[in-house]
Amino acid sequence: MDIVPTYQCQEDQKRVIISLNPKAGARGGEPLARELMEQLESHDLQPRMAANLDEVVELTSQWSGDGTLRAVVAGGGDGTVGLLANLLPEGTPLGILPLGTENLLSRHLGIRPSAEQVAQIIRDGNVVRMDAGEADGRFFLLMLGVGLDADVVRRLDANRSGHIHHLSYAKPIVESIFNYQYPELRVYTNGSEQPSIAKWTFVVNLPRYAGGLSFSPGASEFDGQLNVCTFRQGSLWHGLRYLTGVVFQQHHHWDDVQIDLATEVRIESDGEAHYQLDGDPGGSLPVDVRILPGRLALFAPTEWLTERQANAK
Repeated sequence: MDIVPTYQCQEDQKRVIISLNPKAGARGGEPLARELMEQLESHDLQPRMAANLDEVVELTSQWSGDGTLRAVVAGGGDGTVGLLANLLPEGTPLGILPLGTENLLSRHLGIRPSAEQVAQIIRDGNVVRMDAGEADGRFFLLMLGVGLDADVVRRLDANRSGHIHHLSYAKPIVESIFNYQYPELRVYTNGSEQPSIAKWTFVVNLPRYAGGLSFSPGASEFDGQLNVCTFRQGSLWHGLRYLTGVVFQQHHHWDDVQIDLATEVRIESDGEAHYQLDGDPGGSLPVDVRILPGRLALFAPTEWLTERQANAK
């Protein structure tokens, strides 16, 4: 297991910005954020709720400049963390208050929607440097997907208004099942001239996906590599077969599934195809992807960090 790069916050870094995503998840997050403020104050820290992203950016610049910023806390799901990572300067230490429909990154780190736990994590001040992926200038933390799943995300976003929950996916899933055409994908890794041909592709930074699935369980957020998982056949039947293989972790043995390591990936298609980033719409193909080693600075629980460091020895 890879060594986890870390650093410790300074005692005089006391300012904490809490940024809430108003569209995150099915529940209102403000009461939990208010509770987090109280918990942080009890640890002799100085929290402030930011009303909008412009304010978050301005305060981050001001308090980073004078050396007093401890953390910017993303109140929301994985997309909220990714949004702040895209907006804020490299190295800005990010905390997570899980409020979204899916909170895969916080689950990976063992962070619960608990004001008490999150405040203690910020107080302990353990920050890890984690790899990020970049797709045409946008960061992703977990994975990029091209296939039926990305079509579902695109359809959901097109009709989204306000909070979403798991049932919100029902209609776009049905629409995608009956309408998605499975265009052929050409996947180039590390500048190769010969592409892999696929109907589904997942570019994985961290081995987490919705529903507890893992397309590439060997992926690591600290190894400076992306795991590229390609599935060659396209149909609902093959999709169900692949899903079964992923659930039982047998898919990597199959002839029509390939997993490669790469630092750069390009995905093309002659047909219309979209990609998703951490469960949010990314755009249309083609897309150029690369790994950014150590790009993210994230607060992690002491117990999680202790376990990871012990396993790395």
